[in-house]
Amino acid sequence: MEYQHGGDIYTNQVTMDYSANINPLGLANGVKNALLQAVENCSCYPDSRCSKLITELGAFHGFSEKQLICGNGAADLIFQIVQVIKPRKALLIAPSFLEYEQALETVSTEIVWFDLKERDGFRLSVKEIIKWLKENNQEVEMLFLCNPNNPTGFALSKEEMKELLDVCSQKRIYCVIDECFNEFLDNPESFSVLEVISNGGYDHVFVLKAFTKIYAMAGVRLGYGITTGEKTIEHMNRIRQPWSVSALAQAAGEAALGETEYVKETRKLISSEREYLKKNLKDLGFLVYDSMANYLFFKDTRKNARNMEKLLYNELLERQVLIRSCSNYRGLDHTYYRICVKQRRENDAFLAVLKSILTKGE
Repeated sequence: MEYQHGGDIYTNQVTMDYSANINPLGLANGVKNALLQAVENCSCYPDSRCSKLITELGAFHGFSEKQLICGNGAADLIFQIVQVIKPRKALLIAPSFLEYEQALETVSTEIVWFDLKERDGFRLSVKEIIKWLKENNQEVEMLFLCNPNNPTGFALSKEEMKELLDVCSQKRIYCVIDECFNEFLDNPESFSVLEVISNGGYDHVFVLKAFTKIYAMAGVRLGYGITTGEKTIEHMNRIRQPWSVSALAQAAGEAALGETEYVKETRKLISSEREYLKKNLKDLGFLVYDSMANYLFFKDTRKNARNMEKLLYNELLERQVLIRSCSNYRGLDHTYYRICVKQRRENDAFLAVLKSILTKGE
């Protein structure tokens, strides 16, 4: 199986990984300690219902325990929700996260695309997609929307999202809203739909969350979903693997919810370093899009950018630096890239390598 995401440090010899959008602060000490303590109980089966973690998540977000489900990362839940809804036709935004298409293919869903335009900076216009939904009699039954979007980093406000969700309700379209990068935004609450759906009337909405990114727990694998449609949760619980969330992951998740200062520190760091990287990339001549998340989407506009022997990706990899080529995203080619935001010393080291490549090419 071909690896299609960032973070492939196993195939490549890498000393600097800028391809995976993980919290640069690493695991919080409280999470590390929880993992170490949980090792002592690894001879026992984990709680298949994730009872304690779900109770704490419910209190954390203000939802009933019957409205939450945990999984082996958000990807696990993407496949589960597709298996439950089994849409005949689904609408996907492009470019966006690849896993949605892969999950839909497992149930033979016909996929309809809403392509973001380069001339619009790959920004999603709520008015345009609502217009499309009203004018196209496509009988779409499911919509996946990543907010903020991956790889572009743009986010729609909760007011815009509510407008879209209301139209989808009228059209009987089930909406999966992926908020796995929401916590990295400067004002996360202004872009999350959790407050919107908590007021009721949005049983057709399933919100994806993950500990993977914000808590730097990619290797632990822990995601969760929230919906007021309790029957959807019941159906997902019937089809999921009984022990999909390990005891280690559950302990880590419980500890992570208490790391509020860590999250605040992360948000402050990302906001500052994102702008620092953005400015430096622009100064080097790249076309940088105005990401709001913990990653930057940019285009290599050099004359030889499409020369396969001179691809920025390859030139960096020769120096053991890995970035995310976006060439396998629909609508993008080898000149588009995504990099994560790290701490200043790491960012300076990355920029130094980048400058050495550009200087060499002059």
